[in-house]
Amino acid sequence: MQLNTILERLRERHGIERLTPMQQMAAEDASHLILLSPTGSGKTVAFALRMLRFIGPSTGHVQAVVMAPSRELVLQIADVLRPLAAGLKTVAFYGGHNMADEVSSLSVVPDIIVATPGRLLDHLNRHTLDVNDVSALVLDEYDKSLELGFLDEMRRIVKRMRAMKLVILTSATQLAEMPDFLPMKGAVTLDYTRTAAPMRLQTVKVPSADRDKLPVLTDLLHTLPDGRAIVFVNHRESAERVYSALKKEGFPVGLYHGGLEQRERQLAVDLFNNGTTPILVSTDLGSRGLDIDNVNYVIHYHMPVTPESWTHRNGRTARMGADGTAYVIVAEGENIPDAVVWEREFYPSGQKPADGGIHSDVSTLYFNAGKKEKISRGDIAGFLMQKGGLAPDEVGKIVVNDHSAIVAVPRSKAAATVEAVAPYKIKNTRVKVSVLG
Repeated sequence: MQLNTILERLRERHGIERLTPMQQMAAEDASHLILLSPTGSGKTVAFALRMLRFIGPSTGHVQAVVMAPSRELVLQIADVLRPLAAGLKTVAFYGGHNMADEVSSLSVVPDIIVATPGRLLDHLNRHTLDVNDVSALVLDEYDKSLELGFLDEMRRIVKRMRAMKLVILTSATQLAEMPDFLPMKGAVTLDYTRTAAPMRLQTVKVPSADRDKLPVLTDLLHTLPDGRAIVFVNHRESAERVYSALKKEGFPVGLYHGGLEQRERQLAVDLFNNGTTPILVSTDLGSRGLDIDNVNYVIHYHMPVTPESWTHRNGRTARMGADGTAYVIVAEGENIPDAVVWEREFYPSGQKPADGGIHSDVSTLYFNAGKKEKISRGDIAGFLMQKGGLAPDEVGKIVVNDHSAIVAVPRSKAAATVEAVAPYKIKNTRVKVSVLG
């Protein structure tokens, strides 16, 4: 694919007018590339440029495979690639997705597959697809894939790729050793871990007189100006407890941990992103690989268990030159890891509540139809404006999944909108619309 074509689509579909130095360098002609750069720095566009320049028109075989460690990252990458690769078929495979839908999508062989290693290997073992002719391979967030135990799956998949000519490996951290199953000797390394813009992050200690930190967390959230906050805990049970307590207190809060179904996790991210639940209680699973921007506050309810955890949690805020604050709630006598440092202390108890505080003026409408029913974002936006009476600027972020869709609307108009659209069909399809939150 011609670079000018890709750049034009990048402008039209993603609003990106100018490439970063990293993206410019990655687009060059290296056949084996190691890209080291922090999360949120534009790695997806960087490797997409190189990969799409390399592959050609449809051949009837899979040309390129992108492996990523989580469902959320797979979907994020696919959303970036599809508009850029117009004319080529891009599919996304991941655990928790309906296998029958995935197999059906293979009736016409895709050009590009974006997948988690486990689900991709599942397809290979079922003989539903063939990767013998794959010429381009990307292992995105390779360090995270290792953390999650995907080494064996990646090795077994790559052994079946006999035509690889382009290999790209990305990582947010320096790698102790290269994968022994990839021909990376002599690979070009682009290291942007040291040249990234400095984080504009403040770190603040919040003392807690009790071992139970919930009262201090509640006080802290009441004093913070409106924005988005992620509260990090170390265990699923703790996440459930903190989430329930904050919800009971009336905070607009969501929950994210590995014990949830993947559709529940994705919904939690979507509601956080669209403003319905601007507070998210999460385990460290939410510290990397999620498509989340503009987080104002990171709150360490529990101490991070590793230096890397401290870094990745804090990396959710103060991104791309924005300001952010990390609060560390410290119980009296609690052991403080060496990596955890702060610049000042803050005592929220007795402080005047912030004017408005963290709140939500947004509700989410749920549609029980999606891509497989031929429903698009444009269909939903038009339906809500024409039949629901919403103004264009009242239709917020729309996410369309295989068999469902959600859209952000003003909280004050959510119920009335549902009532207004109830008698009507969308694209001759009877769809139930309901309020999620």
